[in-house]
Amino acid sequence: MFAIHDENGYAVPLEGIEMKTLVYGKEMLLVRFKMTKGALLPSHTHPHEQTGYLVSGRINLYIGHECRNAGPGDSWCIESGVEHRAEVLEDSVAIEVFSPVRKEYLPAT
Repeated sequence: MFAIHDENGYAVPLEGIEMKTLVYGKEMLLVRFKMTKGALLPSHTHPHEQTGYLVSGRINLYIGHECRNAGPGDSWCIESGVEHRAEVLEDSVAIEVFSPVRKEYLPAT
């Protein structure tokens, strides 16, 4: 599967957060998130392992009991079932991989 960059097709799961599934396979899924300064991703867990890379901006990322101020080029890994949340300090873009595939993130067919 290939994907050509396109600024269209973003969903808005939460106020100030836009997401777009870029590509996916049998076991993983790649998503681009655009986040607006002041947006909050509430505390949650899911059964998927999640790794991420902050392309631009700045966020406070809380994973379990740990908080990191992440900037461009920083990355993270969140194990399955671990509580996490984020505060968006500047307009930001992140790329994240989920495994297994998050079926709710698959594009409508």
